[in-house]
Amino acid sequence: MNHTQSAPTIVNRPGVKSDALKGIAFTAIIALLALVPAWGNDYITSLFIGLLMYANLATAWGVFCGTTRRISLATAAFVGVGCYTVALLGEAMPWPVVLLAAAGAGGILALVIGLCTLRLSGMYFVIFTFGVAEMIRQLVTWYESSVQGSVGRYIFLDVTSDGIYWQLLVLFVLVWLSGAWLSRSRLGFALRLIGSDHVAAGSCGIDTVRVRLAVFVGTSMVMSLVGAIVAPRWAYIEPSIAFNSLISFQVLVMALLGGIAMYFGPVIGVVPLIFAFELLTKYFPDHFSMVLGAIFLLIVYLLPGGILGLWKRTNMSHLMRLARRLEHSHD
Repeated sequence: MNHTQSAPTIVNRPGVKSDALKGIAFTAIIALLALVPAWGNDYITSLFIGLLMYANLATAWGVFCGTTRRISLATAAFVGVGCYTVALLGEAMPWPVVLLAAAGAGGILALVIGLCTLRLSGMYFVIFTFGVAEMIRQLVTWYESSVQGSVGRYIFLDVTSDGIYWQLLVLFVLVWLSGAWLSRSRLGFALRLIGSDHVAAGSCGIDTVRVRLAVFVGTSMVMSLVGAIVAPRWAYIEPSIAFNSLISFQVLVMALLGGIAMYFGPVIGVVPLIFAFELLTKYFPDHFSMVLGAIFLLIVYLLPGGILGLWKRTNMSHLMRLARRLEHSHD
């Protein structure tokens, strides 16, 4: 009886301890990031704006794609929608209203895409999302050149680099906390079950389309918000900038490097790749896409579960060796 009663305590302690460590680590990271505008120069602030931008995008991407196991290449479409919302409404409306409009526009686009694609799976979903992003870019290009008679749009807003940084940091905190909540909620459980076997999930009474659609719309709104926040930083946008498909592929590579098994995994891949991309842009600007492709292949072949998966496998092998030693010691 004594062994039976003490078992739950032994099982629960690692989980509680792990959650506490995650909370402490997250708080420490946010505290350090909050010091960047005060302690860093313009270059450092600009570098960390890029880091927070991709941290938000990769985390939002991983929350949906990591759990449902559907690879989306529509990230650039939502970022572009956010940028153009600012270009259209930035000078006519208060900034909070513009951000809400950008999130709403991204949500509407995600709703339309989701209703058309979430019944698809595998390579069909990947191809469709990439095709939709490219179609939107071409439509905006045609509209700007044929109807507006211009190539792009200028954005003249009184938003400083520090202001952009703080907005991205607040958004990152909200996205991270939402991911942590989702990982423990019934909605998150339903999403993981759908990712494992959507047929079995449907047999359990889960509305698979509605659950996936809700999370897809929510994460897409985050991506549009990111596009809206960083748009004033560029001052001038055109379809090739706002709807740059390279953004979709960079987010994909970052998320896969970090690992998509947990909501915080993609951020692990953002940090090293942001600094690597900064060096590549500076010293090898003409070979950036080629190196990005090489990095993607290395991740797929050498780190199929990302850094997070490698860490889990290492811990698992360590625990198995420890269990064998204990077993031999008892013998």
